[in-house]
Amino acid sequence: MAGHNGGPWGGGGGDRNRPNGGRDDDNRPRGPQNPQGQIPEIDELVKKGQEQLRVLMGGRGGGGGPNAGGLNAGTIGIGVLVAAFAWAYLSFYTVKPEEQSVELFLGEYSATGQPGLNFAPWPVVRAEIVPVTREQTEDIGVGARGTDAGLMLTGDENVVDIDFQVVWNISDPAKFLFNLRDARLAIRAVSESAMREIIAQSDMAPILNRDRGPIAERLKELIQDTLDSYDSGVNVLRVNFDRADPPEQVIDAFREVQAAEQERDRLEKQADAYANRVVAQARGEAADVSHRKNHGSAGHE
Repeated sequence: MAGHNGGPWGGGGGDRNRPNGGRDDDNRPRGPQNPQGQIPEIDELVKKGQEQLRVLMGGRGGGGGPNAGGLNAGTIGIGVLVAAFAWAYLSFYTVKPEEQSVELFLGEYSATGQPGLNFAPWPVVRAEIVPVTREQTEDIGVGARGTDAGLMLTGDENVVDIDFQVVWNISDPAKFLFNLRDARLAIRAVSESAMREIIAQSDMAPILNRDRGPIAERLKELIQDTLDSYDSGVNVLRVNFDRADPPEQVIDAFREVQAAEQERDRLEKQADAYANRVVAQARGEAADVSHRKNHGSAGHE
């Protein structure tokens, strides 16, 4: 028992030959010495922090091992796939049966796309889709009573108020896009000018009564010829001549005149019929008298 001075577990007590019973001067128990001078818990926390930093930067941990940076390469691959999909989405396009497309290479005309799937490598080639079979209309003078939109001067110096409609479609998309700055405005201007030219060569009465069909046909040809001279790429399908009346300010008086003229024509026809009937009757009576006279003279002899 004399050799176990350290307590019941043997050696757990202090060294009685050292001051303070085997404790340091600061009264703290002495523990095992770390050769690096760091507490193990702090070192472990530092390693965990470095591991998390490598994960955030795209690595999988483990320093410069063979898989370091593998997640970064996968991210790049996904980015490339997304970019390729976006480029294909912008480069491939579909044209419907009633449409055509115009492909522009750096802003200049390159080709005309047909219905179906087409390819225009973006961004150097850009495509504009144009409806070519759809009928489009321009109304001239319609709903404009009281203004000068449809007022036109006839060849006999009368004024008529005209409404008509031009129906057209696109025959050449490239010409339509490049040669007309404002297609609708150009078609309206050409149509109105052509109609004024035709009306200026016609009298008022035929325009109001019987010449609308021939005027519409002539107007269609004149509009088409003018648009063709501009290389417009526009095809005029037909012209609907909807209305031709005197101006609103004088239409009541004009209708009264028209009614009076019709009444005059009716009375003239009645007078002619009466005159023809009376003349025929007189001639018949004269012939009968002459016949009786001739037969009377022959019987007397």
